[in-house]
Amino acid sequence: MGLTAISSTNTHKMKIFNDFASFDLTTALGEMNPHVIMKQNHIAKSLLAGTGVSENDAARLTLEAIETLGELATGASRPELVTLLRRVIQAGVAAVKAAEHTVSLSVAAWASVEARKDLRPTTRRDLRHFVRRILRVEGAADMPLRSMSTADCKRILAAAFGASPSSYRKGRVILSSVFSYGIRQEWADSNPVTRIEVPVVQEKPIEPLTPEEVEKLQATASRPEFRDMRFSLSLMLYGGIRPTEVSRLQAGDINWEEGHVIIRPRASKTGGGRAVPLRGVRGIRKRERFIPRNWKRKWQALRRAAGFRHWVPDVCRHTFASYHAAHFRNLPELQLEMGHRDLSLLRSRYMMPTSRRTAARFWRMLK
Repeated sequence: MGLTAISSTNTHKMKIFNDFASFDLTTALGEMNPHVIMKQNHIAKSLLAGTGVSENDAARLTLEAIETLGELATGASRPELVTLLRRVIQAGVAAVKAAEHTVSLSVAAWASVEARKDLRPTTRRDLRHFVRRILRVEGAADMPLRSMSTADCKRILAAAFGASPSSYRKGRVILSSVFSYGIRQEWADSNPVTRIEVPVVQEKPIEPLTPEEVEKLQATASRPEFRDMRFSLSLMLYGGIRPTEVSRLQAGDINWEEGHVIIRPRASKTGGGRAVPLRGVRGIRKRERFIPRNWKRKWQALRRAAGFRHWVPDVCRHTFASYHAAHFRNLPELQLEMGHRDLSLLRSRYMMPTSRRTAARFWRMLK
């Protein structure tokens, strides 16, 4: 259609609108003038021409809107009702446009991963692993983020992590973070994951290493091929420092003068820093007081050489906490060294009932 034709059509439409605006429907309906009614029908047809909507369609949609409004429309005058219907149309158009401005779950998930470049490589690897498991669920990847419901999210989490409560819990956190990111990008209006209950994870208690098992580790670390791990073993057993935190320590994190190790936020599991006293380093040669390369591989080799075929992660940390609590009986001090916000986790997770005699033996082994 040319510019002249478009201009002519718009002029014709404007004339119809002007005729309609000058038309008194109240008078027309009151008098039931056939000529006026015919003119009204002609105006309605002209206004709807080319829209694909008939007069009957427009009437039905108007009636549906009024019925849906209920008490809001009851008793309203004609001008009030027209104004109210106009507001409904405007709100509906805005909602439809907003619904179109979204992306798929797959696009949102990978965008949220990309936005978290500040995470450590191992954390980002775990994050990508969980995102892949979520997106592998049939139909999940292509779902529009804005239209996803709580039921949809429950189904996805159940299919991806249903067999493991702990994985389900972590998957829920990650899926929730995707929606939070999507809201900030205006790809979604709300986070349906927040309405999903967090599963209770019954964690098994971790028994501390016995003094005999500690002696095995120490004896193995004294062998020439493992001497570069003696310092690391001391930090884990007598400082409660996590293996991953030990492996990330730098030379500047160890204050030999004041006798403590600084666990900086970048190296901490929880992102919080803390200072841990240096214990058991007197018997370690100065040239062996360092964190070796290939730390993870050497730590695994040391455990196997000491006779441990099955190893519980963080058992050295649990050993330290249990024997510290039983021997020193100073929970606030232990809380600070462990880096916990309060004593609840310490009491529920780390403190296994241990005799004071066994604890005393553990601390006498400190070299």
